[in-house]
Amino acid sequence: MSMKIKRIPAGVYAANCYIVIDEETKDCVVMDPGGDEEDLIKAIKKENVQVKYILLTHGHADHTGAALRLKKDFNAPLCINSEDYELISKGAFMYGDIVNNIDQYIKEGDIFKVGNMDIKCIHTPGHTPGGVCFLIEDSVFTGDTLFAGSIGRTDFQGGNFDAIIKSIKEKLMVLSDEIKVFPGHGPESTIGKERLHNPFL
Repeated sequence: MSMKIKRIPAGVYAANCYIVIDEETKDCVVMDPGGDEEDLIKAIKKENVQVKYILLTHGHADHTGAALRLKKDFNAPLCINSEDYELISKGAFMYGDIVNNIDQYIKEGDIFKVGNMDIKCIHTPGHTPGGVCFLIEDSVFTGDTLFAGSIGRTDFQGGNFDAIIKSIKEKLMVLSDEIKVFPGHGPESTIGKERLHNPFL
């Protein structure tokens, strides 16, 4: 299977939005469209793909800012974990405004089929209670759970330092060393590199 990953840092906090494309079927998934909606729409249209899902790793505004516009423009279902949606619906600080627009709640072990890709959901609470990572083949999209050389902050509402460390150790560090890590901010890494060099682990 040939998979293409397009990374677009979007919005004020330059959160990485990923367009992950199955090149055979031209089906794709958009992860964490955080802002700059016109740029994202242009980039998606340029690839000439069908958006099958918009997947959110968590509910913070810098990862959800363009979600509603993309949902509308591409008529694609919008998905998030219910624990983060709960904080969104309460208007929690730093969480995006996507109330009443969720089509599916993501939970541990869910698999989204997009073209020939199986997108496996891993619930990794800590940065937020409903934080999730997405594993596709040899790539894991970690949102704000794990960064190159760092981890997500836990001082916002719903954050929990012990939980994020537990999530990373029990859910991500069990993956093989060569798995590529595509985080919510900054450059990519690998599980092996983070296992060796991440000061938080």
